[in-house]
Amino acid sequence: MSRQSELLQEAMHHMPQGVAENYRYWGPERTVFIQSAKACTLVDVDGKTYVDFRLGYGPVILGYGDERVDQAVIAQIQSGGTLTGFATELDTLVVQQIKAMCPQIEKMRFANSGTEAVMGAVRTARGFTGRQRMATVEGGFHGLYDELMWKSDIENWDAHSGHAPAVIPFGAGIPAKTHDLVDIIGLNDFAALEDLFQRHDHQLACVVLEPIIGNAGSIAASQAWLQRLRDLCTAQGTLLIIDEVKSGFRVAKGGAQALYGIYGDLTTYAKAMGNGYPVAAFGGRADVMDVVGANAGAVVHGGTYTANLVGLSAAHCTLNILSSTDALATVHHVGDKVRELLGRVFTHAGIEHRFAGPASMLGIHFTPTVPQTYRDWRKTNSNLYRAFCWQLIDRGVMLEPDSREPWFFCEAHQHMDFAWLEDVASQAMAAALNSQ
Repeated sequence: MSRQSELLQEAMHHMPQGVAENYRYWGPERTVFIQSAKACTLVDVDGKTYVDFRLGYGPVILGYGDERVDQAVIAQIQSGGTLTGFATELDTLVVQQIKAMCPQIEKMRFANSGTEAVMGAVRTARGFTGRQRMATVEGGFHGLYDELMWKSDIENWDAHSGHAPAVIPFGAGIPAKTHDLVDIIGLNDFAALEDLFQRHDHQLACVVLEPIIGNAGSIAASQAWLQRLRDLCTAQGTLLIIDEVKSGFRVAKGGAQALYGIYGDLTTYAKAMGNGYPVAAFGGRADVMDVVGANAGAVVHGGTYTANLVGLSAAHCTLNILSSTDALATVHHVGDKVRELLGRVFTHAGIEHRFAGPASMLGIHFTPTVPQTYRDWRKTNSNLYRAFCWQLIDRGVMLEPDSREPWFFCEAHQHMDFAWLEDVASQAMAAALNSQ
């Protein structure tokens, strides 16, 4: 029996599914236990090494165990501790860094995760507008927050039925009433967008979306659609919340909004801002953020570990590297090279394919056209993609075996063997096709 199997059996006695959160369970034979991580490689408890393109779902932008970031954290721990429950100069320094990279940010508050950041942003939007309704986009993921844990049931949807997919909760324990104030519309669907604002004339507190959807293979909003959404929000006093938990400081120094030149009233950040350390933030217009406070009637925001000095020192160092070096250009160069070599592999195998999203957060779709909506993703050959991924994993390439999850790249990937990856990808595709 492998060490991983032994560990999973033991862990099953202590945690549901034997793991600390649902998405780490890959079944009794596939669940991975990691022994160590460095640069862009993982080593599991059985000694198998992987080149990792999962990167913890995107936080690792420089590389695992980046010495610059780790040393900054160690220095902070040794000199000033990790938590006092009081304000520090570092709080302001990190906000200043973000404001220098992201012009839409005027004031901010910190959080510990993307989920917390979204919760804070939505509560702030409701407090500012005095409204309760909000809307999201099909395929988007905004954390494990009951009101936003509703989705279009694409997996069980018949694309030829002529009906929209059913809207269902992510799972048990989510009260039906949490969906009462939430609408879900399709990305790049102009008719649905116009209808949303007509039906809820001056009732929407906010619209929350990822312009580049990190849980739908980096399917992206069109420039025209996102601009129309921005215009409608402005006209009706609805706040536009741009969720950059995955795209922030990854797809560009200023995030997805810098690529579009279209900005939200509020923005959420997490993941890449700390290179794997737990830190997050939300912020935006000063007049909106100023509804947060301790006075009667203000929006309440807090948290024991908010702005903890471990996360902030990691963010301070990571953001400095991203803003003052060519690290992000290197990440995109790596993504471009991988896109090119995978394109050769797919073309040689006769597989229709399209890539989506920026190179640092690369969506791969086995389809003749780039998906424009989450429903388009349902029509891609996801079964072949999944088989391809499992073959890659068996050969030492780690990624999420679901085409809705992009390939993530970090600065440390520049040192990997690209010829090896192309050879392994060719082998994996041949094996996947043989298994169909």
